[in-house]
Amino acid sequence: MKSLLLSFLLLASPYFGFAQDHSQDKIAIEKQVDAVINSWNNHNYNDMKDYATEDADWVNVVGMWWKNRKEVQYAHQVFHKVMFQNTPLSKTSVHTRFITNDVAVVHLYWHIGAYTTPNGNHYNEAENLALMVFVNKTGKWLLTSTENLVINESAQQSNPVNKMPKE
Repeated sequence: MKSLLLSFLLLASPYFGFAQDHSQDKIAIEKQVDAVINSWNNHNYNDMKDYATEDADWVNVVGMWWKNRKEVQYAHQVFHKVMFQNTPLSKTSVHTRFITNDVAVVHLYWHIGAYTTPNGNHYNEAENLALMVFVNKTGKWLLTSTENLVINESAQQSNPVNKMPKE
């Protein structure tokens, strides 16, 4: 009877709210985030296969949508040759939320240095926010989707959530 009760509890535990400890997963994901930033700062994306799925996609700050790892890698490499070759990127903060045990959503705040586009437009350093989706494939967390945007500081002051009543 005790073994039957123990078996029931083990099988039913996910339904009773026993939280899984994701601390090691968060560390592994943040290492992958660091790998993305290292590729940027080294201006070399040859290691992308180590941190991104083959079908990974990426939407950049101006709405270009690259639809697989080959496109993502190529586009980053081209832009690093023509405008980001001297532009540093640094991580400000990482917030991870697990959707399932094998899927995590990451909100990454990062700081990008100043740069000039090929058509001569100059952009000052800025804060960006990236939404990244990671999946656990055979025990390794890999980036599968990213959308990056520039944070408009003046618009942040008009965010209605800042004035939302506290309960």
